[in-house]
Amino acid sequence: MAVIPPHNGSWVPLHRPLGPCSPLFSGAGGAEPPPSSSSMAELHRQDELRVDDIHRRLSGDVGDDKQGSDKTPMSTQVSQLNSQSTIQANVGSGGGSATTTMSSDDQLAAATGGGLPGVTQTLVLDTASDIPWVQCSPCPVPPCHPQTGIIYNPSMSSTYTAIPCNSPACLQLGPYANGCINNQCQYRVVYPDGSSSSGTYSSDLLTFDPSNSISNFQFGCSRAVQGGSFDPRTAGIMALGGGPESLVSQAAGVYGDVFSYCIPPTASVKGFFVLGVPRVAATRYVLTPLLRSPNVPKTFYRVLLKDIGVAGRRLNIPATVFAAGAVLDTRTVLTRLPPTAYVALRDAFRGAMGMYRMVPPKGPLDTCYDFTGVGVVRLPKITLVFDGRNAVVELDPSAVLFNDCLAFIPNGNDAMPGILGNVQQQTIEVLYNVGGGLVGFRHGSC
Repeated sequence: MAVIPPHNGSWVPLHRPLGPCSPLFSGAGGAEPPPSSSSMAELHRQDELRVDDIHRRLSGDVGDDKQGSDKTPMSTQVSQLNSQSTIQANVGSGGGSATTTMSSDDQLAAATGGGLPGVTQTLVLDTASDIPWVQCSPCPVPPCHPQTGIIYNPSMSSTYTAIPCNSPACLQLGPYANGCINNQCQYRVVYPDGSSSSGTYSSDLLTFDPSNSISNFQFGCSRAVQGGSFDPRTAGIMALGGGPESLVSQAAGVYGDVFSYCIPPTASVKGFFVLGVPRVAATRYVLTPLLRSPNVPKTFYRVLLKDIGVAGRRLNIPATVFAAGAVLDTRTVLTRLPPTAYVALRDAFRGAMGMYRMVPPKGPLDTCYDFTGVGVVRLPKITLVFDGRNAVVELDPSAVLFNDCLAFIPNGNDAMPGILGNVQQQTIEVLYNVGGGLVGFRHGSC
């Protein structure tokens, strides 16, 4: 299904790789297979590890504000891969100086680049990390993870550079620095489940479409990906956090400190990713301030949730319950709420769903239903009320249930920050105007 980009200029699609809109799709019938109990257990395990890691890092080092300017936007499609949002971009320029014969993989890369320079890579969008990286050839398995797509080969790109150890880019890596080899800066990123990516910190041409590219884009050229949480259909991570190494920060001079995305609700619908200011009237967005604090790492984007509505009625949750704010995260699947807020939401939701039969909990999801034989499931409307004038965001019906359960989970206590996961963000364009200190929401955008 086609999506009309909500702005002028080029754009990149976001889609579910298992769905018929995805270039990775090879199945029939146009539907993703239903999740197994083992895959659901693994999803919840990975989700919990990520949530725990975000909570831990939120109590960490200081951050600072970023500034930017509004420029012509770049846009691309977005997909979901097993509840992770992905985009495709090309890395490298071709015409490398290597004297070795081009491999069959590299020949295929040149033939399948869609007319763009370099090699097409499928990258997971991550708003809570700062270091972009892709796997680099040679990349034996192990230590690399098996990648079904073509692996980027830096020796075949005339614009590739290994970043020197004494360069500002290397010196600012901080906790991601991993030493120096032959005057080449080394990086290492460790993820919540203990998996990691490491290799040479590098730069090359990053291309989204014929009109939009970033020269000297800095990223990790990974030759060791340890741990089992990386999907073989992906080449790496496109980090969108607030740190200086992220795509957003590197592209600020061209596109400003502004980006947005829309995560699609199903495998048959495409979303989009926009780098820059969308060509959509500001009045069409619900706006809320970004929370800023010198005690919070600049990686994270936080907003203030003030209340929740169910079936047209506000729950009137005390403001103190939401005082820690909520992090917007593209890779956490299910939204975490303070327990007091969750119980109020759960009780109101159960009251509105009294005509359906409840079933035992499924993992951490405690409000589950059996819809066998039900033709149309009528869900109560759920709204999130943010700080700001009329800052009310209605969730899409696809964002209310997950595996036939209420798609929210309580935190351990009310002092923990909430996390707005990707299920609740489905169909909503989420706009990050970092320089302006605002987050916008536009309902029904994909």
